[in-house]
Amino acid sequence: MEIKNYKKRIVDEKIERYLKLFGAICIEGPKYCGKTWSGRYHAESETLLYTKTGEKSNEVELAKTSPEIILEGEKPKLIDEWQEATNLWDEIRYDVDRTGLKGQYILTGSSTPRRDGISHSGAGRFGKIHLRTMSLYETGDSTGDISLKDICDGKKISKNTGKVSLRKLANLIIRGGWPGNINYSSDDARKSVNEYINLIIDDDLSRLEGINRDKHKVKLLLKSLARNESTTVTNTTLKKDIKEVDNEDIDTDTVASYLNALDKLFLLDNDEPFSVNIRSSIRVKQAEKRHFADPSIACALLNLTEEKLINDLETFGFLFEALVEHDLKIYADSFDAKCYHYQDYLNREIDSVIELEDGNWCAFEIKLGVNAIDAAAKNLINIRDSIKKENGKAPSVLCVICGMSNAAYKRPDGVYVVPITALKN
Repeated sequence: MEIKNYKKRIVDEKIERYLKLFGAICIEGPKYCGKTWSGRYHAESETLLYTKTGEKSNEVELAKTSPEIILEGEKPKLIDEWQEATNLWDEIRYDVDRTGLKGQYILTGSSTPRRDGISHSGAGRFGKIHLRTMSLYETGDSTGDISLKDICDGKKISKNTGKVSLRKLANLIIRGGWPGNINYSSDDARKSVNEYINLIIDDDLSRLEGINRDKHKVKLLLKSLARNESTTVTNTTLKKDIKEVDNEDIDTDTVASYLNALDKLFLLDNDEPFSVNIRSSIRVKQAEKRHFADPSIACALLNLTEEKLINDLETFGFLFEALVEHDLKIYADSFDAKCYHYQDYLNREIDSVIELEDGNWCAFEIKLGVNAIDAAAKNLINIRDSIKKENGKAPSVLCVICGMSNAAYKRPDGVYVVPITALKN
């Protein structure tokens, strides 16, 4: 379908590949991240099962009673917010089996559907794709001079990338990667994301699984997550944080239940711990690193302006880490690599780990200022050397991703240094 002003996404190539491999694909991700636009870009016809907040389209009932009508149309056919009629999953699976054709359907969904009424997993027929908000390279805020894949492959890099101001980085974090907010000021973006959060709480959470949740407590939990962005805090710590800051009691079961609901709405994008391929004698912690789907969510919840961020470099550092790890996931996914974090019981940490398809892995430290590059490089080298001594599998590449660096290069000690505003997939 012809779409005016469509801004190409890195995931477009994966969508095209999956349409050749599977009978149907399902694009999932948070609301407003561009799923419908991306699906529409690759489709020849469409049906929208949800038109606006709180109001179902006429096609929802039609999808439930006469699904064969919904499946009519030129292929690939986009079915937006398919989870509103979950019976379509089996209908599409059956049609894919019947015709044996690839690339027939593109489903998009902004929440994980209930499995009620779905009799088959769709294995072999469906390919799933996770769409995130836009990376800096996709929004045009990274020059793309340096390829993450080239770094992971150990290739030589050397490029003067230009200066980036602290205020510009603050602006990018607060604005976020929402396609509709690209041209907003940081203040307008913060207001937009605040309304987005409110609508999620007021509408989507109440519709999810038909469970009524305490909106006030959900907001308190979201604010606690914002205060603990880019950390490995436990559910118990979140409970204590809410008690200390807001003087409210939420039991851990409620915290777990609400986190599960937020995860089903794709509002959370935590990093899993990495240990599988290290094979070291050192025990690795199994806590996930907390992240929202976009760092702008934390900024909106904490009412952070550019000035507030610049005057609170500790918070700035955590949110910059969130921004970088958000982009690394997008870039790494394009060459089928996976992102993790590393933390062991000797208190050794690696901000981000990228595991490649061949089993090799790359270690990344994330630092806002250039004054922290030396210490970050030393930390990476020490961890690599200690893993070698323990007969574990050491990282093949070491890299520091920086906010304020004006060049991309490889240090004499072998550690790469790359500005986030010069990176692409």
